[in-house]
Amino acid sequence: MAEIIADLQLHSRFSRAVSPAMTIPNIALWAKRKGIGLVATGDWTHPQWFREIERDLEETGNGLLRLKGDNTGAPLFLLATEVSCIYSQGGRVRRVHTLIWVPSIDTARKISLEMTRRGCNLLSDGRPIVGLTSVQIAELVFTIEPKALIIPAHAWTPWFSVYGSLGGFDSIEEAFGPYAQYIYAIETGLSSNPVMNWRIPELDLRSIVSFSDAHSGAKLGREATVFEIPEGQLSYNAIYEALRVPEGKQSGKSTIAYTIEFYPEEGKYHYTGHRTCKVRQTPEETREKGATCPVCGKPLTVGVMHRVDDLAGRTEDAVKLAEVKPSDPSIKTPLFGSAVFPDRPPFMMMVPLMEIIAESIGSPVTSPKVQTPYSRLTDEVGSEFSVLLRAEIHDIARVAGEKIATGIDLVRKGKLTIDPGYDGVFGVVKIWGAGEEGIADKSREQLMLEI
Repeated sequence: MAEIIADLQLHSRFSRAVSPAMTIPNIALWAKRKGIGLVATGDWTHPQWFREIERDLEETGNGLLRLKGDNTGAPLFLLATEVSCIYSQGGRVRRVHTLIWVPSIDTARKISLEMTRRGCNLLSDGRPIVGLTSVQIAELVFTIEPKALIIPAHAWTPWFSVYGSLGGFDSIEEAFGPYAQYIYAIETGLSSNPVMNWRIPELDLRSIVSFSDAHSGAKLGREATVFEIPEGQLSYNAIYEALRVPEGKQSGKSTIAYTIEFYPEEGKYHYTGHRTCKVRQTPEETREKGATCPVCGKPLTVGVMHRVDDLAGRTEDAVKLAEVKPSDPSIKTPLFGSAVFPDRPPFMMMVPLMEIIAESIGSPVTSPKVQTPYSRLTDEVGSEFSVLLRAEIHDIARVAGEKIATGIDLVRKGKLTIDPGYDGVFGVVKIWGAGEEGIADKSREQLMLEI
């Protein structure tokens, strides 16, 4: 069996607030540097991006694509897009972002043509806003391609998700109606992790996956899902099989090995709050004080942690988090699973390498002082994931210095603190305590439009 790191949610340069450098060749280069073996095309509903997919990629015959003429070991691509469904249902405006994966260019073309026929303006954005309901999207997609995969994106984000406090539903069945039985997975988003989702009974028989939702190459892989696939058999069908069987590993079958998670506290909607007034509340404080801003009187943005508490059928203690021994002995970062649900794929918490370097040397993520050791590490030691998960600390120190090596070691051990995010403000990771170097990275503010 082979482990494949996959990032299957990102956006092209044709989406709002996305780097113009998000082209197919650049996505492939960044994915290779990160150590990602399977990456999303993103945005295939956009006609101009679709033409670039056809220009730069070729189908492999197994439901995936590769760079034309590639012989460098570049990652494979999966046809993945995201649509924003905004509509009224049950007397409320619903805003649900949904991932759609398909196994062929022909299928993607047919779905886009049918969406256009139904009045969707696909040229408006790489992630188009459409007036179709979640049920209508599912009906359209599955009618054309029964083996398509529909996955609610960043499922807990307040504004644009299936469970969102401001635009979502209380259940997948309420959102997708008769097609709920074909929703095999949800994507966690940056502000939640698997243990939070394990508290939701309707997700017991659905896979929990995590991806980056990257708007730039540097953000690829900040969350990822690691698939275990029979050697040499990576294909669309293998991914489909892995998502349909969330109850644990079966001999010779494709499965999810584990997910790599952003610390949910670092996500920008983890806690309830009001950014303008710098008000932030835990779920306990919100239950006590209410969801109205005490400064200006406007509604607070109810955070992911509070929303999970509202819908949960079990407490976090009832899930009984437990450390799991990785099947790959070279992995040096702890994996965590559930003692109550031992067949659920485990997860690990990680901080992106650039953030660790920035915190270690006291410089913004975008500065050359960060980029230089990042490039050296990923050129000389291995991919970003190899550096974060497997590399020996002395090898990291030899290339990037003791302080950065120590920072990576502390993150592997979970020895860090996070000032939690709220209402569009990212949480701030601190690897060292008072008196040590470290910054609240202001460069993230320019990425506030990322979901």
